[in-house]
Amino acid sequence: MTSQTGTTAVRAERWHALAQQLRADSVRASHAAGSGHPTSSMSAADLMAVLLEKYLVYDFDDPDNPGNDHLIFSKGHASPLLYSMYKAAGAITDEELLTFRKFGSRLQGHPTPAIPWVDVATGSLGQGLPIGVGVALAGKYLEKRPYHVWVLCGDSEMAEGSMWEALQHASYYRLSNLIAILDMNRLGQTRETMDGWHGEHYEARARAFGCHTITIDGHDVEQIDRAYAEALEQEEKPTFIIARTRKGRGVSFVEDKNGFHGKPLDPEREEEALREIGSQGNIVVEVNKPETAPTNGGAAPSGALELPTYEVGSSVATRKAYGEALKALGAARPEVVALDGEVSNSTHSEEFAEAHPDRYFEMFIAEQQMIAAALGLNVRGYAPFASTFAAFLTRAYDFIRMASISEGDIRLCGSHAGVSIGQDGPSQMGLEDIAMMRAVHGSTVLYPCDANQTAKLVAEMADTKGISFIRTTRGNTPVIYSPDEEFPVGGSRVLRSSDEDAVAVVAAGITVHEALEAADELEKSGIPVRIIDAYSVKPIDADTLREAVRVTGGRLVVAEDHHPEGGLGEAVLSALAEDGDALQLRHLAVRNMPGSGTPDELLHEAGIDAEGIAAAVRELAGL
Repeated sequence: MTSQTGTTAVRAERWHALAQQLRADSVRASHAAGSGHPTSSMSAADLMAVLLEKYLVYDFDDPDNPGNDHLIFSKGHASPLLYSMYKAAGAITDEELLTFRKFGSRLQGHPTPAIPWVDVATGSLGQGLPIGVGVALAGKYLEKRPYHVWVLCGDSEMAEGSMWEALQHASYYRLSNLIAILDMNRLGQTRETMDGWHGEHYEARARAFGCHTITIDGHDVEQIDRAYAEALEQEEKPTFIIARTRKGRGVSFVEDKNGFHGKPLDPEREEEALREIGSQGNIVVEVNKPETAPTNGGAAPSGALELPTYEVGSSVATRKAYGEALKALGAARPEVVALDGEVSNSTHSEEFAEAHPDRYFEMFIAEQQMIAAALGLNVRGYAPFASTFAAFLTRAYDFIRMASISEGDIRLCGSHAGVSIGQDGPSQMGLEDIAMMRAVHGSTVLYPCDANQTAKLVAEMADTKGISFIRTTRGNTPVIYSPDEEFPVGGSRVLRSSDEDAVAVVAAGITVHEALEAADELEKSGIPVRIIDAYSVKPIDADTLREAVRVTGGRLVVAEDHHPEGGLGEAVLSALAEDGDALQLRHLAVRNMPGSGTPDELLHEAGIDAEGIAAAVRELAGL
């Protein structure tokens, strides 16, 4: 008994010493940078010391080892603590630690995958835990590997609804491999959090969501040890550990005091703080490495891709073609997975769900969680397709933006786009989605007009890097392309052309068919019109647009079922910026606030139907 007590005391002393080193290094790194969040780091130092020294399973020499645990700092502003952990693990040097936040350093203000041990970018609060759900889904259901996902959460971010979406979904999917650690240090950026140190509030809510909960003193290393051990014993529930801590722990003049968030210690007080912390020497932790990883838990072998085909002249909704193409892609590519926001019978992702239920994840009406889970699945090498109404993706925009910073490859489908959806009215009409997605760094934006084109573009998305988005329509549209045609990203199709074209009409999706109808009518009046199907809105086919400008003397009509701001029209103008003086452009878009009506009525009201396009052409042609 004495021996066991002595061993426990020695171990607790070692953890305390490591925690003090993490605090000291967090202070030093922030001081060297002249900015950062040392006090937010200091509160969680004990929590991370025990995790690093005993529980984390990770090979820093092999970050791609499939047996590695995953550590996500949802409170990404505590990056000084994370980087101090890397130093303690021997992954970085003290010299690199002190490059924190400096230009060119991979140790940025908030963690990004520029560092090989960082899975995803965090810093926009409320995202790390939802992403952790996606990683845990991959581990439990797809890979069937024993790794755990540890997520350090801040109490301020618990005001974000996405954190509770994450806990609810984690419970629904019985993610016992997900362990959330709440650093409940009471103080936010400007004031006390809503719940302060009332851990019972968090505990009651987390239990109601179906989590296993543990409440501890976050500075008592033995309580931390027991909590982690208990979490690892769970088989059916995610664990939510509520750890009461003190912001700025270890330095009396900042500990539990408001006004020090996001501020390094004053230069003249850094030495005083380090003396008070008392960290000496350089502790290097031998982090547990995974055993030989078990084989993957049952991915089906790849097969030949057999996309659905549609007869020219038939009428098929592009949303239906999306679902059928996704199903075919899933049969050929075992890494393809699908998620939906509980509208799978509208987006037609249900086609995939029925064919490949083991690789489909229902995210219900939680679009932020859907995007986060898609990114988490991508962390583990899967190719996720996430679908919902285009309008509802706007709710998840920050998650999409952060997925780009995370260097994620995720594929999004927004259905029911534009006024052409008809009677549902403006709440369901995606009219901002192209602008939103064009603004994402490195994104790809696709807007097919028929079923065969849609199927080919879905296949293209599977190998497209970054954030890719395909916009689909609700109603049936004529099939105008042969199944044998190819549609590379960055391309377009010229559907009508001659050397005498008076005007070029640039359209995409539903307006392609309106433009073709207008061209037929204009031909009767002897007005030759060039019709360009700009199915790749980003990157756009600038060469084809420039050729149209050359032939028509700069006369262009752009017609789109989208608000004028940021959509196809502005993509065309951006591509032709150097030709600005030569352009005579009419931009037809949805400029009013639409209501309910038939698709034909709403397209006509917006002036983007065949009649509106023909009128704009005649005006430009001077007829």
